[in-house]
Amino acid sequence: EVQLQASGGGLVQPGGSLRLSCAASGSSFDEYAIGWYRQDPENVREVMASISSSGGNTYYRSSVGGRFTISRDSAKSTVYLQMNSLEPEDTAVYRCAAGRYPYGSSAYAPRKDAEFDWWGQGTLVTVSS
Repeated sequence: EVQLQASGGGLVQPGGSLRLSCAASGSSFDEYAIGWYRQDPENVREVMASISSSGGNTYYRSSVGGRFTISRDSAKSTVYLQMNSLEPEDTAVYRCAAGRYPYGSSAYAPRKDAEFDWWGQGTLVTVSS
């Protein structure tokens, strides 16, 4: 099993940037694909971005529009989500999730809830002027 700790959220003005971090512990970091999902005030959950365990492939929901970048640092057992050009619509609790070799692949970036095995707690992102 793996434990996930999300951090980096906060209050930012429209157009600003934040970098979220998802630190993993309890298991081998490089065995897990990691995704970021958000839960809005109406409790709708969406996977926004993910990265394969190898780091070689990524997935972004179309609504991200090129504003977000996901990356991983094996030395720190951490996955990051760089969020730029933030808008009020981005306000949500952002959670990270892990899936161990989805479909037995180190190259697959998961995009569905069923493709994740463990879900961490979130960090709140608030975009407001």
